[in-house]
Amino acid sequence: MKKIYLTCGLAIFLGIAGGIAFFLIRDANASVPSNITLTNQNSESYNFGKDKTKLKLIEFIYTHCPDICPTTTQKMTALKKDLVQAGIFRKKIEFITISIDPVRDTPEILTKYMKGFGISNNSQWTFLTGDSSTLKSDVKKIHEIANGLGFQFIDPGNGQFVHTTFTYLVDDHNRFIAKFPMGNNFNKQDVYESISKI
Repeated sequence: MKKIYLTCGLAIFLGIAGGIAFFLIRDANASVPSNITLTNQNSESYNFGKDKTKLKLIEFIYTHCPDICPTTTQKMTALKKDLVQAGIFRKKIEFITISIDPVRDTPEILTKYMKGFGISNNSQWTFLTGDSSTLKSDVKKIHEIANGLGFQFIDPGNGQFVHTTFTYLVDDHNRFIAKFPMGNNFNKQDVYESISKI
């Protein structure tokens, strides 16, 4: 009987360890494909492989989100002020917000969203969506970016997306460095310290 308990305990331990290892390996290999181009809030093209000089803090949102997305954007706005004061923002890191709802989140809607948070439209913080003329392929591109980082989302049909709750720090070659919780659990000091160390 003791042997059965030991065998079961070992099997459970190995299962948990295997699960943890899977997520650690997945995160370590996560990245944004550098060949992807989307449309920013000014209807201009943005390519992820063009600028290889800065870190990127990537946030996924949709503007109709009632809670976690706007809370995260608000906290990132406060983080930006700290990074500007330290002389790091735009010199060593840029913020990128990607809409997971490009059908509704047109460049004009993203610009209004930015204004609502007091975010200046001066290329210091890029908001990305799809182009109306290539929307179908751009939706696939957004999924490709999300999958590359391990961010999952789905529209159940009522316009309220269900999604995982992480923001992602990637290096100058779009490779995963760290992830941070969204919403009320987004700790700007933790993110600030992670960026400063790098």
